[in-house]
Amino acid sequence: MQEILQRQQQAFRSDMNPSREVRLDRLARLERLLDEEAEREFADLIAQDFGNRSRVETVLAETIFTRTAIKQARRHLKAWMKPRRMPTALIYLPGRSRVLRQPLGVVGIISPWNYPLQLALAPLVGALAAGNRAMLKPSELTPRVAAALQRRIAEVFAEDEVAVVTGDAEVGRAFSALPFDHLVFTGSTAVGRLVAQAAAKNLTPVTLELGGKSPAIVDASADIGRIADSLAFGKLLNAGQTCIAPDYVLVPRARRDALVEALRAAVARMYPTIQRNPDYTSIVSERHYRRLRDLVDDARAQGAQAIELAPPGEPVDPAARQLAPTLLLDVHDGMRVMQEEIFGPLLPIVACDTPQAAIDHVNARERPLALYWFGEDRAAREQVLSGTISGGVTINDTLLHITQEALPFGGVGPSGQGHYHGEFGFRQFSKEKPVFVQSRLSGVRLLYPPYSGFTQKMLKLLARIS
Repeated sequence: MQEILQRQQQAFRSDMNPSREVRLDRLARLERLLDEEAEREFADLIAQDFGNRSRVETVLAETIFTRTAIKQARRHLKAWMKPRRMPTALIYLPGRSRVLRQPLGVVGIISPWNYPLQLALAPLVGALAAGNRAMLKPSELTPRVAAALQRRIAEVFAEDEVAVVTGDAEVGRAFSALPFDHLVFTGSTAVGRLVAQAAAKNLTPVTLELGGKSPAIVDASADIGRIADSLAFGKLLNAGQTCIAPDYVLVPRARRDALVEALRAAVARMYPTIQRNPDYTSIVSERHYRRLRDLVDDARAQGAQAIELAPPGEPVDPAARQLAPTLLLDVHDGMRVMQEEIFGPLLPIVACDTPQAAIDHVNARERPLALYWFGEDRAAREQVLSGTISGGVTINDTLLHITQEALPFGGVGPSGQGHYHGEFGFRQFSKEKPVFVQSRLSGVRLLYPPYSGFTQKMLKLLARIS
């Protein structure tokens, strides 16, 4: 890894500000990595790594998502690269101020298993558009995808442009300790802290895309029947193994039972069967499957009601790891399911009667990566938007703020730091260098020593006009 990094650093020093044509070529090669043949291969390999993953979900959330990001970057690259003229303070005119956006150098990207293609390549789009070189470390929990990504990257990029390093958690720890010019990590908050500590030894700036417990707030003004499909889709895409999936629902007490029935009907429409259903994704590993079952058992033991949304009498095949969607009622903060990020198809429903009570519930906990609000009452909506802090928000739907390339994606506090997507990614992986150009007509020389009474008069004048 050290040798690859050194080769990339040397190559960067030989071309520290790649032309637009070079950057467009790199983005075009990245797009070729996602052609129809590659799309089929990655979909098959992701399904094999998971046990089962819907091909539609892979195309929708991985390849189309990434291709859209590439097209957006290619379309706007000229404007993003252009130096920005900035205002100059009156007293320093006719000098000129501008900002130059320059590549940082080599960007490291550590990606997770839940969206093993998208979360490796989406940050890479921003890094390449900004003119950087990059090293990728995909998750060891999706080894087939990691190997295919390494092979296909090597087919379209020289190693001193983009390289993929595979290996276990020990390799990941060593990777995070490399002296990159920027490091991107997507994963759990606990591991994110370790990555940040390792990067800090090199003073490497980091973008951390973490997770946490993202709430969905159902206002009293919401149409329960209409919103249930959106909640079910957002929760069950990839079987809930999504960093911005709704983690729990806050709903007025009087409407809780109606929401339960609406969700039951929505899940039955989307997934008439659970076991061996090709549309319903498996839990990625036996360890994660057991963890989710343990969360349900712990909640039940402490008085929660668990409602499994599966066809009555459907036989369960633990080997398939297709965990039935489960609603959890009467939960409280002492249960593990209300303390840990769930990352699976379990959905606690919490009674919360007013917008302010929902705000207080969210603000009493760590700031989430996403927040969802459902309703028609604009005043209540604005109360929640202004009264909470989260990484991103979707109103009257779930997940969709992440699909908007014109919006930044990122967390806040324990749910992450830094942003990427679109121009925000370009800027994240650039040094925005301030430049002041002095004019030959500058009067600043009048303030040079030796200081005199004239200097004092000039200072008084500057104080009045500044």
